[in-house]
Amino acid sequence: MIDIKKVGEQITALRKAKGLTQNELGERLGVSFQAVSKWERSESMPDIGILVDLAAVLETSVDNILTGGEKAMGFKGKKSVADVREGLECLDKFGRLTGRDNLVYRYAIDGINNGMNTDIEECFHNDFIFECFMAEIMIQSMKSGYYFDTTEIKNSFKHEKFRDIVLEYAERYGIK
Repeated sequence: MIDIKKVGEQITALRKAKGLTQNELGERLGVSFQAVSKWERSESMPDIGILVDLAAVLETSVDNILTGGEKAMGFKGKKSVADVREGLECLDKFGRLTGRDNLVYRYAIDGINNGMNTDIEECFHNDFIFECFMAEIMIQSMKSGYYFDTTEIKNSFKHEKFRDIVLEYAERYGIK
């Protein structure tokens, strides 16, 4: 159920965050500032035909507007890029602490390598490959219903290629 009050509050917050006046938003959408004011005061809703343009101007999704900023997809929870990085580093640390020939470590590594047709140990010595694995872990997490803060994504990768791929998947999964 759409909560018109939350929609109005969300439009107001997004408009202000973009530094737009009601008049400027109205001009960009081809509607009067009075129409924008009515949306924000929860007196009316934007017409369905304008929602996509409204979302584009406010750099968000239609879902984000209609849910009042609440996650509509029912995400399982938030994950941190820092935690993904730490998890990979812990896998390397486990090998150093137990010995790379330790049976438990070998089974863990062999399981990853066989399941992904790769050699994950390469990432422990190559930051490009490390970030490739980070990106893959993040994408798999998003596919499983978790979300990441896009600002953290933008600031956490040295290699633009992987940052851009993760951001593309984030957008695909409705993460803005």
